[in-house]
Amino acid sequence: MQWIPRTSYLDFLKRHQNRNIIKVVSGIRRCGKSTLFGLFRQYLLSRGIPPEHIISINFEDLAFEELQEYHALYKYITARMQPEGMNYIFLDEIQHVPEFEKAVDSLFIKENADVYITGSNAYLMSGELATLLSGRYVELKMLPLSFKEYHDACGLASNHTLQEIYERYISDSSFPYTLQLAGKQQDIHEYLSGIYHTVILKDVVGRLRIADVKMLESIVKYLFANVGSLLSIRKIADSMTSAGRKIDSKTVERYLKGLQDSLLIHQAERFDIRGKELLKINPKYYVADAALRRLKVSGRMQDTGHILENTVYLELLRRGYEVYVGSMPGGEVDFVAKDARGLSYYQVSESTLQPDVMERELRPLQRIKDNYPKILLTLDEVGATEDYNGIRKYHVLKWLLSE
Repeated sequence: MQWIPRTSYLDFLKRHQNRNIIKVVSGIRRCGKSTLFGLFRQYLLSRGIPPEHIISINFEDLAFEELQEYHALYKYITARMQPEGMNYIFLDEIQHVPEFEKAVDSLFIKENADVYITGSNAYLMSGELATLLSGRYVELKMLPLSFKEYHDACGLASNHTLQEIYERYISDSSFPYTLQLAGKQQDIHEYLSGIYHTVILKDVVGRLRIADVKMLESIVKYLFANVGSLLSIRKIADSMTSAGRKIDSKTVERYLKGLQDSLLIHQAERFDIRGKELLKINPKYYVADAALRRLKVSGRMQDTGHILENTVYLELLRRGYEVYVGSMPGGEVDFVAKDARGLSYYQVSESTLQPDVMERELRPLQRIKDNYPKILLTLDEVGATEDYNGIRKYHVLKWLLSE
């Protein structure tokens, strides 16, 4: 099988190699975490690391089922560690091991152990585990393929336009394995259905012990249909009740937390641009993969504008930003992206060729009085220097391909 080089993610592991810190890779199921470990093991071997210094366990493999007990896991690994030189320990889908943090912490304190773990849940590094390992780990939050990764790997660039490749990207899925299923729509549908039901049943229903699975799926469908819209817990509860499925706000909140922890759904909180503070009401929700959304949302509800917004949101996460929805009097900015350098502001629109649309999209950015970058992303063909009083307009697909 041809592996897709996940360069930025691989660079993260290379950068932290041999550092006295646990490397944690979290991400939705089938986004490529195991493949990333495989790529990194290949890199280690190419750098002269002996195979016996690499210990790799995938807890979704029945061959390792007996190691899903932390004492047995610790004993198994220490028995195979080489006394001379560094040992590289890979523990894939570690959430299957109750109290795994005890084994990981014990390995961490050994001078000749370099520990790497993956998990399919955001709660992997929360609560007691984060407290126990505080200051001892770095986390890489992995997502399915970016548009650039898909573009470079799909083999379509020579005879298809960027728009055609993008349409394939959002319809066929950004999950890496679907590239091997190109052109086989039924196979892609079945594969994505498998991912969806595994996430729902194992990572949400199983963990939260949810009895009313149909209600959970109704909420998922509602979130998928309203990607990029301001939503409140009360609004979701009222919508379910109006549809004949009564549910209280506390249960909705619990389900939302489970869906976010499963990494199927991402929440973007609102940010008061003038006050420079977070607002705790009416966030937006985005989905990990646009093609997963199509499984539950009928064709007439394929809102291409919000799907494009969803794509940009995920790309900003990939680039290391904290991403918020910008709020200010008289307007909304699609995204406020925050990193160590400060803020940047993004508006996303399919087209701004109509003067009234251009005016509407520019207005919120024009009202921001600071000097941070302000960017308008559209599918319009854009000249090299389209600048509107400091607001730069870019072709969104070319922006997605940029570094």
